[in-house]
Amino acid sequence: MPKLIPSTFVFRMAVECQYCDAKWSHRGFDLDERFIIPSFRTELEDGPHFADFRVGWNESGLFFWLRTTGKKQSPWCRESRVEDSDGLSLWIDTRDTQTVHRATRFCHRFIILPQGAGRLMDEPIAAPATIARAKELPKPVQPGAIPVRSEKRVDGYILQSFIPADAMTGFEPDEHPRIGFYYAITDRELGWQTFSLGPEFPFASDPSLWGTLELAR
Repeated sequence: MPKLIPSTFVFRMAVECQYCDAKWSHRGFDLDERFIIPSFRTELEDGPHFADFRVGWNESGLFFWLRTTGKKQSPWCRESRVEDSDGLSLWIDTRDTQTVHRATRFCHRFIILPQGAGRLMDEPIAAPATIARAKELPKPVQPGAIPVRSEKRVDGYILQSFIPADAMTGFEPDEHPRIGFYYAITDRELGWQTFSLGPEFPFASDPSLWGTLELAR
């Protein structure tokens, strides 16, 4: 008999995010295995797992590194349909409120895609996105403020991006070292690898379903 409530819904997930000395450059950056962020949906519910996902932080912002494997098809990405595209979606609450069901001005969504832009649609994309039903909006992010780098591999891709501190309203690691966090790596071929819950839950618009990143030094 299938479970009515998944195990990942019962617990509030929190993971440490390690401090790093990384700086953004056009060559990218390295995050070793200490920076791996798990998928609790994979570990507890046997959900899809096709990506190695890593996150680091320092006072300048958050660094994201992603490597997908097992792909036989090119990712489906369109600049005109970023929310429907294959890639990485991030949700961040710089106040880790956990008790609200509608986004505040401290809540952000970012979409990062390995391709879809440019004349040949082979250039990566990184941009903020709105959160449905939000009570307030964070400060605007200037176009091009979020750098991104993508590298094709035979069985997938490597995706790297950096969200600077000034692109996140209320990012103050010394005063608020716990931030609300959720991620979803979506792929039309391989499925959804997520932080804890599957797409049947409204985590895209409900911050109370997000987990926590503990910004560790």
